[in-house]
Amino acid sequence: MATITDPIRRPAGPSPEALARRYARIRALSEALAAPLSDADATAQSMPDASPAKWHLAHVSWFFESFVLRDHLPGYRLFDDRWPYLFNSYYEAEGPRHARPQRGLLTRPSLDEVLAYRAAVDAAMLDAMPLLAERCGELIELGLNHEQQHQELLLTDLKHLLSCNPLGPAVWPAGPALRACADEAPPVGWREGPAGLVEIGDRGGDFAFDNERPVHKVHLTPFALADRLVTNGDWLRFIADGGYATAGLWLSDGWAWVRQEGIASPLHWRRASDGWEQFSLSGWQPLDLAAPVAHISFYEADAFAGWAGARLPTEQEWEAVARSQDPSGGVQLDEAGPVAPQAEAPGEGSSLFGNVWQWTGSAYRPYPRFRAAAGAVGEYNGKFMSGQFVLKGGSCATPRGHARASYRNFFYPQQRWQFTGLRLAKDL
Repeated sequence: MATITDPIRRPAGPSPEALARRYARIRALSEALAAPLSDADATAQSMPDASPAKWHLAHVSWFFESFVLRDHLPGYRLFDDRWPYLFNSYYEAEGPRHARPQRGLLTRPSLDEVLAYRAAVDAAMLDAMPLLAERCGELIELGLNHEQQHQELLLTDLKHLLSCNPLGPAVWPAGPALRACADEAPPVGWREGPAGLVEIGDRGGDFAFDNERPVHKVHLTPFALADRLVTNGDWLRFIADGGYATAGLWLSDGWAWVRQEGIASPLHWRRASDGWEQFSLSGWQPLDLAAPVAHISFYEADAFAGWAGARLPTEQEWEAVARSQDPSGGVQLDEAGPVAPQAEAPGEGSSLFGNVWQWTGSAYRPYPRFRAAAGAVGEYNGKFMSGQFVLKGGSCATPRGHARASYRNFFYPQQRWQFTGLRLAKDL
């Protein structure tokens, strides 16, 4: 997560009309994703790391109301002056807030009231867009990218919530994209990456978060990336070979985590009478052997890489290869609404983007000469640069147009409720 800080000179932003269209389109996707949900679906919270769908919908509106309307539109009055306490996430500069692990206790306001809040914020934003685009266009773009992040979180948090229900409920019916494949993926091939001095980070031009800046050079020794992601079929062989029971494959913290939590497979997997199943937003489905493995932790990714005789790529290696590719895939809108169910069976291809977030072996730390912005939005990224690892590439739940080569996602090494997988690397 991030904000705009770098003094790079960028082209003029979109016109107020174009920004208004982009704003309306992104805001509409959030509500389309939540459309199948009952008030109960949207209120419950399955674990402290996740948030209720209703909270996501309100929080992104709070962001626009607080940092754009309140601060840049003279005379604006808050929709409800009690709600900033409920929907502030982690901005210390914005004052006290409701505890994150207790967001599921917010039975009120209702989902309908939250949607009314969104409508009021949208009306104010769109009505004042000519003025706001001139005063704080980059801040609005930050808010839109922030909302896209929460669209992905809404889906993954909802998936975790429904996986806890013994009924295995579905949000969307299973379609052709969810049919399991019994065939294996082809053998792994290797793609040699650039060696020597390479440029890493955002080069300017389009939007980027502050943790992608400034651009800088790093030296890479000869390496190669696998030409495909690790699949469910690959992971079954790891399990069958005792991967979760072999201490020598694991980092010390990872081995302690495996034993303490009783980890024996990726999250959302279970054994059935006729094989393995995995939970999706369309309920429980047979395991697709050719699909990329998802919902694994950094510890699991690192152990698998060692078992496979390879390693995790660094974020710089991954980005150096990805710069020549065009990101694709992810959540989109069509006439039938969000095409989110297809996210549950991501296809395999040569692109580095769009199937699962790929763990790297790189700690999440600032780039040389990194500077956070002044004020509350400066809390977006910098203060989280400790104890987490970088992931690259976007996932099947990442909104289209949101991923790019320089994008730096980050999670703690034990977390795996996101669509997290891996691509192997090796030295040459």
